[in-house]
Amino acid sequence: MNRLRWRKGVNAFWTMMSGAAVLAAVLPLASLLWLVISHGAPGLTPGFFTSLPTPVGEPGGGVGNAIVGTFFMVGIASLLALPVGIGAGIFLAEKGDGKLGSVVRFTSEVLSGVPSIVIGIVAYGLVVARMKHFSALAGGVALALLMVPSLARSTEEFIRLVPSALREASLALGVPAWKTSLRVILRTAMGGIVTAVLLAVARAAGETAPLLFTALNNQYWNTDPLQPTASLTVQIYNYAISPYEDWHQKAWTAALVLLLLVGLLNFAARFLSRNRLQGAPR
Repeated sequence: MNRLRWRKGVNAFWTMMSGAAVLAAVLPLASLLWLVISHGAPGLTPGFFTSLPTPVGEPGGGVGNAIVGTFFMVGIASLLALPVGIGAGIFLAEKGDGKLGSVVRFTSEVLSGVPSIVIGIVAYGLVVARMKHFSALAGGVALALLMVPSLARSTEEFIRLVPSALREASLALGVPAWKTSLRVILRTAMGGIVTAVLLAVARAAGETAPLLFTALNNQYWNTDPLQPTASLTVQIYNYAISPYEDWHQKAWTAALVLLLLVGLLNFAARFLSRNRLQGAPR
């Protein structure tokens, strides 16, 4: 009886400690979300999504150009990063057991740990310094450098999760190895790869430091990849460091818009990942 009470007491103690740890992790996140929502929600109007920024003191204005610029640069980054990152992941999963695979895997791990501001400086040296001006293309290159390592490692992991029986069955039917990789293995892992792509895009959309060194900013509409371009993160930064209360309010609202965008991408990634796990062969 005493031993049973002791076990129940220990179980209750660690249950309370686990609950306290959960609260310690959730409360700061919840307070942050409430702070952004409470300060940013009053400024959410249709015009905020479609209008250009206005000078301080003038009513109205929005971040329409920054939203377009963010999608524009993330699109450029995706065009550059997806073939390289997914291709590297396929190589690591299929042929990555040799010395070249070890080098690629090590390089990917190192790049994934490099601070984003360092990536921005590298992109500045590679693109901005050569072009002699800031541009959306330079911003896209910086974001692509951030996306490639996570795409490569995630793609490798999702491909390795595909049951080997599928590969063996395809090869036994006489299908060449390269067709097996593309039409069987890659198609089976496609749900996980799409999840990895969405998470990489969400990370790129929330970066600020690389864009300060590459795309800079623009107060007008721009879809020219060779010109400076606005982005939500840089617009928030510029508003937040200003001494004007009106711009501070717009920074809160822009932060809420960015939070909703990144949250939507993460929700889509979770949804696809859950469906993939539920539909996986057992």
